[in-house]
Amino acid sequence: MPTMVVEIHVPGVAAPGLAEHEYQFPWIDDVQDFLDDLDEQGDVQEFDDGEEYGDVYIFFITGTSEEALLAVASEVAALDRVPAGAFAMVTNDEAEEFGMGRRVDLPVSPASVG
Repeated sequence: MPTMVVEIHVPGVAAPGLAEHEYQFPWIDDVQDFLDDLDEQGDVQEFDDGEEYGDVYIFFITGTSEEALLAVASEVAALDRVPAGAFAMVTNDEAEEFGMGRRVDLPVSPASVG
């Protein structure tokens, strides 16, 4: 049986206000730290390492329910330095490529789940 996966697609936009010599995408580390903390809690886990794909950076999570996964995806989208415009794709581990599945705008509303 396929495992549900939620892809969190974040626009690959440099953080504002950084000098040229500074790392331009500190929000990737912010999200990674957030997901690492989740792994320790148990209900939602990182499914795979994040990956740059076209003009977005994708994070992958799996866990107990679609509602829980979309709640975590909403928290990711709300992190301070994460660029606006993040969205989730509800898919599974058998998808042939990224972005296959149902798109959900973040943050979710209760009507978006299910």
